[in-house]
Amino acid sequence: MTTPPPTSAEEPWPVRTVARKIAAWIERLGAVWVEGQLTQVTARPGTGTAFLVLRDPAADVSINLTAPTTMVRGAVPPLAEGARVVVHGRPSYFFGRGTLSLRVDEIRPVGVGELLARIERLRALLAAEGLFDPGRKRRPPRLPRCVGLITSRASAAEHDVVTVATSRWPAVRFRTCNTPTQGAQAVPEILDALRALDRDPDVEVIVLARGGGSVEDLLPFSDEALCRGVAACRTPVVSAIGHEPDTPLVDHVADLRAATPTDAAKRIVPDLAEETAHLAQLRRRAHRALHAWVEREEAGLAALRRRPVLADPLGPVTARADAVAALRARARQVLDAGLTARAADVRHLRASLTALGPAATLARGYAIVQHGDAVDAPVLRSAETPAAGDHLRVRLADGAVHAVVHPVTDRDDD
Repeated sequence: MTTPPPTSAEEPWPVRTVARKIAAWIERLGAVWVEGQLTQVTARPGTGTAFLVLRDPAADVSINLTAPTTMVRGAVPPLAEGARVVVHGRPSYFFGRGTLSLRVDEIRPVGVGELLARIERLRALLAAEGLFDPGRKRRPPRLPRCVGLITSRASAAEHDVVTVATSRWPAVRFRTCNTPTQGAQAVPEILDALRALDRDPDVEVIVLARGGGSVEDLLPFSDEALCRGVAACRTPVVSAIGHEPDTPLVDHVADLRAATPTDAAKRIVPDLAEETAHLAQLRRRAHRALHAWVEREEAGLAALRRRPVLADPLGPVTARADAVAALRARARQVLDAGLTARAADVRHLRASLTALGPAATLARGYAIVQHGDAVDAPVLRSAETPAAGDHLRVRLADGAVHAVVHPVTDRDDD
């Protein structure tokens, strides 16, 4: 193929040339195997070509398919919207309308075993990324004011959640988003409802609810895009998909897994009767505890009042006063005894001094008079016994001392 000359505003290509060149490039791609989910199957009677739309479950991307009507009608199991298939075909560019499609010559339904294997591979991938980590899960509020509910319209799951929750807690409010829960449109509509409820400031917990079903029916809840959307929610999400044995991947990503929609209703709101009984029990326990505390305090106060220091506050003071008085009496006795002993000592000393003094000798009527310091000086002795108040006259004459005792007279004053 020769390289076409470059185009310009003065020499543009016509539409047919561009379409032809695009068709030529697409034809060079060759045949490919493609996996996806059927979102539309149109096989009108009397026509030789059936038109299908194949969508990527993990992204909002789809491609048109064309296939022989006999092949579509003869497929086992019958092809239906939402089915997972693997097709073999060649890309084709429709020259007249400028549309791209895939001319299919083989369609293979994806079996349950293969679906489960792919789910397990996706499970391992999400677990490796930490989307199943219990540490990132948030606990739903104890008593939410408003509950967001995503489920199909007029389904048994919606009836179970609303009925059980309102019977347990009549004040609970629901904001319900009805979406398909199976089929090709389930994942995108559930994601839109999830984002809307997550942005709502009144919604405190979101419940994904669906009844039981086959693996194919529950396949949207193992979709990678939905799992990542649940993990990105800021509002706690409760997964209530199918029955107890059903475990789609969203159960592992959600903050809380409920076995059934009824179990989800029991988990998101408490039972009013049980809470009332629990409050009554707590009130009784508080009443008993308060009374026991008051009784203990009263017993303690009574014990304090019975103590001697509080029963007779002046008793210790009186006892101390008596002790002080006794000590004072003893001190007085000791002091008196000491003074008496010292007085006796003074009397004894006075008596001794009196006995040894000259006055006692004179009182006995005699005296010994020595002259100067001479040892052999003459001694005057008086045999006359003087009376009290008599005068002693001493006269020295002719080397002798003469002592005369006579009563005191008026002349002695001269």
